Amino acid sequence: MRTADPLPRVAGKVVLRRLAASDLAAFQAYRHDALLGQYQGWSAISDAEATAFLDEMNSAPLLEPGEWSQIGIATSDSQTLIGDIGLFLASDGRHAEIGFTLRRESQGRGVATTAVREAINLVFEHTAVERVLGITDARNLRSIRVLERVGMHKSDSRSVLFRGEPCLEYVYAVARGT
Repeated sequence: MRTADPLPRVAGKVVLRRLAASDLAAFQAYRHDALLGQYQGWSAISDAEATAFLDEMNSAPLLEPGEWSQIGIATSDSQTLIGDIGLFLASDGRHAEIGFTLRRESQGRGVATTAVREAINLVFEHTAVERVLGITDARNLRSIRVLERVGMHKSDSRSVLFRGEPCLEYVYAVARGT
C-alpha cells in the first residue's frame, strides 16, 4: 500500500504537512505552553533539540511499523504551523495510535477535528491498519470531544502513572470502514 509521500494534504482550512526547521518559532511557542502541555507526553525542549527534531521529522518515513512520526498542522492560507500530530504504527501493522497538539489560539474552531479526521484518513488510505487509537487523560475534556467528533468510541479505561502521578486514561478507537 506504500506510495509516494502523502503530504502535504489539504482539508478545508487545514494542511497536514511535513515539519520543517522554519517552523521553529511557532513550534516552540506552543510546545513551551505549560497549560497546553499538561496532558501531553512531550516536554519543552531547547531550540537546538527542537531544530534537530524538526529536521528529523521533515524527512522521516511516515507510517513505519514500530515508529512514531510527527506531522505538522498548518493553516491552508499561510502555511503557518499551529500544531502537530503524532502517528504510531504498531510493529504488527494492525493498529495505529494518534496524538495531537494544537496551539490554544487555534482551538475551538474545528481545526483539531478536521486535522485529526484527515490524519486518520491518511492512516487508513496508506496502511492496512484495522483500528486507530487515541489515548487521553480522562481530565482532558477538549481532546475527548475531538476524539468523539471524529467518530472514535471509548473502548477502554486504565489507571496509569503519568509524570509520576496516578491518573485515569481513556482509550478511544475507530475501525477501518466506520
